[in-house]
Amino acid sequence: MSKLIFFVDDDKMIINLLEYTFQSREQYDVKSFHTGEECLESLDANPDLIVLDHILAGKDEGSMNGMETLEKIKTINKDVPVIVLTGYGNDELLAEFMEKGAARFLTKDDYFIDSLIDTIGEVLK
Repeated sequence: MSKLIFFVDDDKMIINLLEYTFQSREQYDVKSFHTGEECLESLDANPDLIVLDHILAGKDEGSMNGMETLEKIKTINKDVPVIVLTGYGNDELLAEFMEKGAARFLTKDDYFIDSLIDTIGEVLK
């Protein structure tokens, strides 16, 4: 039984990289979104995991950021694990995301895809 993973990131290159990396793996089904709003509209698909960008600078000024999206996700489905990706990791941000219910917090460094593959494997055990 394959696991459904939602990727939420406003950066098309990151989305393409994530899709390329995970679509080739039989154990995963992948759905990608460029905004938190799009992700929330599809939550009824019951993803097994959500990988969420912390910034999410959407097309509109009023778009939700990663923190707001995480809070909404947890209101709708408190059990779905959320891994937060950030280009700007710091301890305060990490603490705030963990407090709001993130399962893990990863920095988009040169090796983040390897870390993400491992982390998704751990979270979905």
